Amino acid sequence: MKNILITTLLCLAFFASDVQAQCVFNVGTGEYEGLNGGPCVNTLITAMPFLRIIPDARAAGLGDAGLAISADPSAMYFNASKLAFAEEDLGLSVTYTPWLRSLGLNDVYMAYLSGYKRVNDLSTVGFSLKYFRLGSIQFKDINGGDIGEGNPNEFELAGAYTRKLSEKLSVGLTAKFIYSNLASGQAIQNVQIKPATAGAADISLTYITPIDLQNGDSELTIGAAITNIGTKISYTESVNKDFLPANLGIGAGYKLDLDQYNQLTFLADFNKLLVPTPCLDGADCAAGGDPDVLDYKEQGVVGSIFNSFGDAPDGFSEEIREINYSLGVEYWYDQQFAIRAGYYGEDLTKGNRKYFTLGLGLKYNIFGLNFSYLIPTNSQRSPLDNTLRFSLNFDFGAIQDGSDLKAKARL
Repeated sequence: MKNILITTLLCLAFFASDVQAQCVFNVGTGEYEGLNGGPCVNTLITAMPFLRIIPDARAAGLGDAGLAISADPSAMYFNASKLAFAEEDLGLSVTYTPWLRSLGLNDVYMAYLSGYKRVNDLSTVGFSLKYFRLGSIQFKDINGGDIGEGNPNEFELAGAYTRKLSEKLSVGLTAKFIYSNLASGQAIQNVQIKPATAGAADISLTYITPIDLQNGDSELTIGAAITNIGTKISYTESVNKDFLPANLGIGAGYKLDLDQYNQLTFLADFNKLLVPTPCLDGADCAAGGDPDVLDYKEQGVVGSIFNSFGDAPDGFSEEIREINYSLGVEYWYDQQFAIRAGYYGEDLTKGNRKYFTLGLGLKYNIFGLNFSYLIPTNSQRSPLDNTLRFSLNFDFGAIQDGSDLKAKARL
């Protein structure tokens, strides 16, 4: 099984830019369709897809909605600018995510460490480390012979600076170093494979405003982030390089304090990859259909981001289909016990991932524990099918609060 998995992974990683959707243009309808007459499946392909794996169990229980939830250390992944609104001076989070457990694999997992430190009333810094281990792999040649063993792994190291521009608005800038070693020392079709490295950046924005109600207080949060804006990469010496999964995310959260003990938050996130849409068979692959324009695979990073809003072969309707969405609801009792639920949706032609999520949260003194569970709703399998994820949070500000209370009691 692992040999099949790694072969598929390597093919996607090294030759993704040569993949084209098997679709034809129907003159009668004026649209592209699959060879079987069904919808034209034309998924977006990028290098290092682990960068878009949700690392936080709290957001994972909310259908992967995390752009506008209250600030915690895992904001580093979704929207670092939220850290400027963190209630405590110091926080840390550790998350463990099993991977492909439904296939019986026990040594494939993702680990995530993130934290933040308030510098002053306006500024906060954050950091994160995401590590993805693909287990021990026995490589084989085309005839099935053993050609060595490897331990593929990837990681992302990030640091962020966030600042309040006003009492309601904050911005964040994140810098990243990314490393991916899938099959160093091996070869595919006599092409030597090497580790790939990249640099990337995130830009994020958060706006929070209170809303006064007759029966309680409420708060509206709007978050936006452009993530993984970075260099193109290759696992070989080829000049034909692939894009990182640059992404635009916009989310909103509405928090309602029902009374002194009960709090309810509704969340919605929308995400779109800012990468070129693959060509279709028989379609002109030049950007904009102009033969004098560079092939879309040769676009620069900045140009591809802007072109990604209008390069889909099937026009505006396909651009809309490239937007996936997350819906979530979170209930807190006395800020100590939380119940979460969510739903994630993606179009049939763009990956067809659809699933419900459930989550629980517990908080006591300086410790917080979050769990999430994914339930698929269609035949599209997920590496996280029926998998329990968990995060452990440390709220070091609670230690200081406790010390202050003891000092006041002595006085």
